[in-house]
Amino acid sequence: MTPRPILGLRARLLFAFALLCVVTAAAVAGGIYVQARNDILQRTQDAAVQAMRSRLEAVFPLRNPAPGPAELDEIARIATDGDIPAIAVYHGTRSRAGVPLPPPERRSPGDPPPEPRSPGRKARVLELGAIPPELRRMVAGGDIAWQRVVWRDEPVLIIGTPLLITERDRATRMSGIEVYVARSLLPEQRSIDGLAARAWLIGGAVLAFAVVLALLATRGVLRPVRELGRAARLLGEGELRTRIAVRGSDELADVARTFNDTAEELERHVRQLREMEADARRFVADVSHELRTPLAALTAVADVLDEEADRLPEPVGRAARLVSQETLNLTGLVNDLIEISRFDSGVAALALNEVDVAELVRATLRARGWTEPVHTELPPAVTARLDPRRVDVILANLVGNALRHGGPPVSVRLSADPHWIALEVRDHGPGLDEAVLPHVFDRFYKASAARARSEGSGLGLAIARENARLHRGGLTVANAPDGGAVFTLRLPRRAHGPDGGPE
Repeated sequence: MTPRPILGLRARLLFAFALLCVVTAAAVAGGIYVQARNDILQRTQDAAVQAMRSRLEAVFPLRNPAPGPAELDEIARIATDGDIPAIAVYHGTRSRAGVPLPPPERRSPGDPPPEPRSPGRKARVLELGAIPPELRRMVAGGDIAWQRVVWRDEPVLIIGTPLLITERDRATRMSGIEVYVARSLLPEQRSIDGLAARAWLIGGAVLAFAVVLALLATRGVLRPVRELGRAARLLGEGELRTRIAVRGSDELADVARTFNDTAEELERHVRQLREMEADARRFVADVSHELRTPLAALTAVADVLDEEADRLPEPVGRAARLVSQETLNLTGLVNDLIEISRFDSGVAALALNEVDVAELVRATLRARGWTEPVHTELPPAVTARLDPRRVDVILANLVGNALRHGGPPVSVRLSADPHWIALEVRDHGPGLDEAVLPHVFDRFYKASAARARSEGSGLGLAIARENARLHRGGLTVANAPDGGAVFTLRLPRRAHGPDGGPE
């Protein structure tokens, strides 16, 4: 049996919808987030650089080409933007720490109020050690450069620029003064974090919406699939009138229509086959019963011919014996056909009695003269409630087949437990071909097509299995490991009738 998948179709569809939604939302939101973050930081960076240039324009012209600490302090005060004082450096000399912050800018009545400065933030001073060495090398080379760093657990933009001396009719030259401005990026970071939070919220809402859509979609898709599965199970159980309601005109509706057409055609064929089978069984039963009357007369005549065969001339005596034997074979075939027809029509019944199983086996062998060639292992005191006549038929077929088609020695072994008995009939012949084993109990089946018709009708083992089933037992066959065929009959020790109650 094919194992069921760990995840059903509904779970897989939901997982596919959710995965598609998550991937799409992550891709879109991630792209928007990255683009917005870069735009925010770029605008902040450009504005800071432009503001720094505008502030430093107030420094020119330089009053002293070799400034001291006081001039560096003034340059740092002018360049400071925000609550982190700037640094002015000239050949190893730097502006002093704690330079007073510039006065607040004038604002028009419509401008928002400035962000309040906490006392802790006023005390922060940018040290030279916080400036990346790469940034200092670029500024010392004459370039304006900037870099985003994390300083004291806070994102900061550090901008460095050299101050240049420009004179009329002379080339621009470097003054040796470097100015570094630090601008906090906390407001921008808060904006970016808020943007990311909104992106997550939107992604979650989209995911929930996708799950709802997936549930609706799977409900619409799985309903006809479940109906189809239920109808297929009912059809497999024999409910040939099972049909599916066709809704719409999509592919699932086409499948439903195809299923209905197939079920209708199957029902028609099965009905025809059942009618043909019933006709065949009725014909066999009628013919078998009609043959019993002439066969009774033929049997009486055959008995007379058999008694007189030895006194008749040889050709006539041989013909008389042949007629007698064939009459007996025909009588056995007719009786087998009548027995099979009883099983098919459901009128076969058990006549149950409490019997000693070992004695029943001995009686079967003794009645047919098989006591000598058959070895038995029959423990005493094994009783069961069985139909002796039908068990006798089963044993006679099994032992007779073993003697005719198997190899000696043939054995019958009895075993029992509190609920079941088992009778094992075994021969030591070549065994049965693997291709023959599945068909041993089929009606009219013979392992060898060349076997003479007088060797049997091909119904004996079929009748034996039907008798075992009538007892609610079973009959199986297998090849023994060391050669020979083994037939095993298992019967309940307290057999019941076909309706489940005591017979």
